Amino acid sequence: MKGRATMTHRIIVRNAFVWAALLLVVCAEQAHAYIDPGSGSYILQLLLAGLLGAGVAVRIYWKRIKAAILRTPSEKPGEVDDRE
Repeated sequence: MKGRATMTHRIIVRNAFVWAALLLVVCAEQAHAYIDPGSGSYILQLLLAGLLGAGVAVRIYWKRIKAAILRTPSEKPGEVDDRE
């Protein structure tokens, strides 16, 4: 029961954050500002770091991802077959 209550709490908190973010976006007034080249460079670095991080995560967990997609059976729960 405790795990289910925790999961429900997480969903409620996540939904609250999503609704708050949507409310901020919808109700935001016009900002008289600009993005300077330094900010644009920082945003580009964040995007590239996110893509590279996702690539590394896929590389590290490739066998598990492949097993989940192909639904290959494992000998033990949590263990991935190393057949290639």
